[in-house]
Amino acid sequence: MIRRAGFVLGLLTAGTALGLVSWAWRYRVSITRTQRLLAYLRAADAYAAWRIPARARCGDAPFLTPTEGYIGYLWGDAFRPGHRHTGIDIFGGRGNGQTPVFAAYPGRLYRRADWRASLIIQHDDPLQPGRIIWTYYTHLADEQGHSLIADAFPPGTEGVPVEAGTFLGYQGNFSGRPGHPVGVHLHFSIVRSAADGHYLDERRLANTLDPSPYLGFPLRFDQVPGDRVPTCPHAWQLEAMGALPGPLVWPGFERSTP
Repeated sequence: MIRRAGFVLGLLTAGTALGLVSWAWRYRVSITRTQRLLAYLRAADAYAAWRIPARARCGDAPFLTPTEGYIGYLWGDAFRPGHRHTGIDIFGGRGNGQTPVFAAYPGRLYRRADWRASLIIQHDDPLQPGRIIWTYYTHLADEQGHSLIADAFPPGTEGVPVEAGTFLGYQGNFSGRPGHPVGVHLHFSIVRSAADGHYLDERRLANTLDPSPYLGFPLRFDQVPGDRVPTCPHAWQLEAMGALPGPLVWPGFERSTP
């Protein structure tokens, strides 16, 4: 019995050690990504070649890119023990309310009454017919929580049909706590649904999907080294879309389209 207990304890210890080694590797890669991101944010125009275009298709991918910018963090990156990044972060390199965000695929849009900075869109999965998935868009508010979401989608919006490329709002830096901003960016994730079709908790990696096959290029933490720029290996197919809204005035600042 003692030997068996010791063997089990040894396995648990070995498993814990392997888990820590795996996390340390992911964390080191994320640190390298952070260093590159900071270089981009200090002089975004100097690194314009690192940006992905908005409303573009990589090869024959089903999804359009939801915004313009540098993809600073990938699906599965690790920032602290027990935490894995559940989507991709796209940094436009500009201030609040300046980089537009678009729907990646046709679907039905929802915005809970208490969501200041987030939208979620329900889709029929183009890669697995019959399955329901969701795309989630957040940080669409300034640091005080003033929403940068398009007027067409007020709080409480339920199931409004949208097409791929529909204007949703602008990148912001709301962290969820007023006065504690993050960098201006879009957090974009693909969320699984429960048996009843409702979206699962986006904060858990297991409830999200690798966005790589949907956007057509590598976006998983172990596919792109920290010193590489995530981008389409093929030619971008830019989609012909309508004009964006004109200049708008929001609480505390003036916003205009690029």
